[in-house]
Amino acid sequence: MERTLMVLKPDAVQRRLIGRMIDRLERKGLKIVALRMLRMDESLARNMYAEHEGRDFYEPLVAFVTAGPVVAMVAAGYDAIAMVRSLIGPTFGPDAPAGTIRGDFGASRRYNLIHASDSPASAEREIALLFRENELLDYDLLDDPWVYAAVDRE
Repeated sequence: MERTLMVLKPDAVQRRLIGRMIDRLERKGLKIVALRMLRMDESLARNMYAEHEGRDFYEPLVAFVTAGPVVAMVAAGYDAIAMVRSLIGPTFGPDAPAGTIRGDFGASRRYNLIHASDSPASAEREIALLFRENELLDYDLLDDPWVYAAVDRE
């Protein structure tokens, strides 16, 4: 099973969308294996978004994610990274199709509600920034055989 990190950004928290966003992930069949609310400090935000340093949106992004509480979570599932990226939609809410998280809840090109890892390497690096290994829980869900066919689990 693959793991991926999501961070519900301050706009999602302030707009009281946490439950709706988690519900969409769980309804898709993803398993939440770690969850916490925190306030990112500047150092953590800069580490989280280090690959964007020097780009015009980097400083506003750091200011945005440190402006209020966020909810960090790790989800597990087969092809979890691609599945989550599909569920959240393209980066900018106005461009995201209806039915995606950003398409249904996002109207801003700057405030985009949620961060999600874009690759296995990013997921591993980002998860380690926000969670210790012993905080990632491994457990079985009773409906797994009904979510994934045996061929999906190969």
